[in-house]
Amino acid sequence: MNFFKSYRLFFSLILSLLVATPAYAKVYYSKQEAMELAFGMETQVENLSLFLKDDEVQRIQQLARVKLDSSLFTFYVGKNAGKILGYAAIESHKVRTKPETLLIVLNPQGELIQVQTLAFHEPPEYQPTARWYAQLFNLPLDELSFRAKVQGISGATLSSRAAIDSVRKVLAVYQVTIAEKQ
Repeated sequence: MNFFKSYRLFFSLILSLLVATPAYAKVYYSKQEAMELAFGMETQVENLSLFLKDDEVQRIQQLARVKLDSSLFTFYVGKNAGKILGYAAIESHKVRTKPETLLIVLNPQGELIQVQTLAFHEPPEYQPTARWYAQLFNLPLDELSFRAKVQGISGATLSSRAAIDSVRKVLAVYQVTIAEKQ
């Protein structure tokens, strides 16, 4: 009889572990909500799909010091009355073992003005704060590093490094595909 009770308890424990999901996986905003955060409610948002040439990929990787996963990149362009309000990119990457998705917003001149976490599936203590992201705003691409002007986060080194890499990539794509062609 004790064998069956132990067996049932063991089976229940295994089943609960299989169906349990981490309590810290968090999605904060949908894509539509992200566009509203970036540009406001009444703004027209257009997709700008970029098909990067090999020489552009090499230049972007050199500037960003990050390897591109794809030669396809999408900017979301916010416009109001035909005037460009800015450019946004949604960047997903793995932090340690789980994904993070960031909204990275540039003004029309290509300066970083906003970073929002759209989804974070690592434990919350590894997530950079809005105050930490604010130190990245308006920094030139070559100053976006721990060796230059960016302060690290104790205990969240991988998260902050992944965020900086994403911001560097977006700034480099903007510089090569938009700024240098104007």
